[in-house]
Amino acid sequence: MTKVIMHGCNGKMGRTITEIIAADEGIEIVAGVDSFDEEINSYPVFSNIELCDVEADVIIDFSNAKAIDGLLDYCEQRKVPCVLCTTGLSEAQLDRIKEVAKEAAMLKSANMSLGVNMLLKLLKEAAGILAPAGFDIEIVERHHNLKVDAPSGTALALADSINEELGNEYEYVYDRSARREKRPRKEIGISAVRGGTIVGDHDVIFAGTDEVITFSHSAYTKAIFAKGAVQAAKFLAGKPAGLYDMSHVIG
Repeated sequence: MTKVIMHGCNGKMGRTITEIIAADEGIEIVAGVDSFDEEINSYPVFSNIELCDVEADVIIDFSNAKAIDGLLDYCEQRKVPCVLCTTGLSEAQLDRIKEVAKEAAMLKSANMSLGVNMLLKLLKEAAGILAPAGFDIEIVERHHNLKVDAPSGTALALADSINEELGNEYEYVYDRSARREKRPRKEIGISAVRGGTIVGDHDVIFAGTDEVITFSHSAYTKAIFAKGAVQAAKFLAGKPAGLYDMSHVIG
């Protein structure tokens, strides 16, 4: 039985993960962490990770960027593996994750869904064929009007996957309003749309001469991210220190 601390247990994703784990006999939540304890939980809830004295095999994090620093300190000191699902982290926090991974297993993915992680692999092959043939690359992501970071972590992960295949020679462009020149060849345009209750849509467009190829992924419910996080937690429990991502989980 894998024992989990749910960091951000009373947020939307935390509640979804709680429901999924409750129906899974191979994993259980033994404690939660959330500054808002308005829910009736079946496990003890602490207002801060530093106050949590319950032992666990792994932590699942779906909180916010402000709560990450304390979580990383906790994982480093206690050597507890952690599945980090919070997006919008600073460069300093991303560097800190790499440091903590020397002491504990850390799994960080911009998107926890199986479909998106398969797409990351497909894009590498597509970029290797289409970019040298002169295709321009654009990414359009759409999310609900409550999302605070832009572009999405998934959009950046898609861009990074492409750019790695192309020798990291491409520049990311988020706004062209102040520029009056034709599009440079080695750039990846990333556009963000915010509105309504869109869970998450991502289009990767390869635009060539007289033809366009588009890779699309649409999320219809946040449960796909929660299921991926639970799968990742089962994988990460007991793993040696190191930096992991969803490609390790899906093989």
